[in-house]
Amino acid sequence: MHAAQSDVTESRPGDDDDRISLIVLFGGESAEHDVSCTTAAHVLAAADPSRYRITPVGISTGGQWAVADAALAALDAGPGRLPGRLDPTGSDVSPTALLSAASAESSTTVVMPLLHGPMGEDGTVQGLIELANLPYVGAGVLASAVAMDKAMAKQVLAAADIPQAAYRAFAEHEVTPGLPSELAEALGLPVFVKPANMGSSVGVSKARSVEELRDAIDLALTYDEMIVVEEAIVGKEIEVAVLGNLEPQAATPGEIVPGDDFYSYEDKYVSDRSFAVIPAPIGDEALAEAKELAIRTYRALRCEGLSRVDFFWEDPADADGRGRGFLCNEVNTMPGFTPISMFPKMWIADGLSYPEIIDRLVDLAVERHGRRRRNTEH
Repeated sequence: MHAAQSDVTESRPGDDDDRISLIVLFGGESAEHDVSCTTAAHVLAAADPSRYRITPVGISTGGQWAVADAALAALDAGPGRLPGRLDPTGSDVSPTALLSAASAESSTTVVMPLLHGPMGEDGTVQGLIELANLPYVGAGVLASAVAMDKAMAKQVLAAADIPQAAYRAFAEHEVTPGLPSELAEALGLPVFVKPANMGSSVGVSKARSVEELRDAIDLALTYDEMIVVEEAIVGKEIEVAVLGNLEPQAATPGEIVPGDDFYSYEDKYVSDRSFAVIPAPIGDEALAEAKELAIRTYRALRCEGLSRVDFFWEDPADADGRGRGFLCNEVNTMPGFTPISMFPKMWIADGLSYPEIIDRLVDLAVERHGRRRRNTEH
């Protein structure tokens, strides 16, 4: 494979020429590398082999791209042979050679970047694929970059009148000895401290005192130079899965009941203590409001393809709460697809099967690419 990098997407013996070539990117350089490897395993197992000719491409934590030989061999042996987590190593391949060869193919090639976090979900890889003139699954460069940066996303959503929790955002060079006390006074305690450019609750802490807040800032700064500190919300965690381009649709919202103090990384991907309730037990009127607000949020960030829009819900009828209703927490433009991930669960609850979700995503990628190219090619 080293000597023939441009051949990685060519048909193998017995392949059907009319199948869509699907390049699945997974792994990546972020702290969410392992989540991506697990997501990719389940997508590959569910993708229809009669419709797709799949090339799994792993990206190491050091940024090296490789055709995932073990995953490719498992696919040839049958999806049931795939492991629960893909190995991103294999035959080294140049990203530009891989994508250039795919772009030169006469058949349709779609890239599915199942990458979470920086250097994958933040518009960087999306820009590379755009330059290769290939359709790809998920949000474009702008939406990916803005949604990934929680501080910037909050500014955009505020301008679009999307309700949010009170917060402060600042850069590493703006941290002063007195900042933790100032934040505690402005937002109250406890607060949540997050790296601006990270997902899956990586680097997130709940701080109940000024000292804990100081430590939480230090931890978050090991993941990003921008930090977001938010007031703690007492309410239900409501998530909404959205699919679509110009006319997005929202699935029935679900509630996450965390097993941890909050919906942490371990809660999401390691333990089985958290659980989902679909539909969320908030009443039909609130469910409809959540769907409408999720689509408004999706459009405000110019998302396309898919996203999971997360809210907190303070019940207006709860005398002990502030009763503000829905508050947008964040938008995830490439949500996880593991067996316990909420995005596929919500669509499956609405009658869309896992393979059908993949088909919809590929179709949306092709539609978006054709539309955008009509606007740029003269």
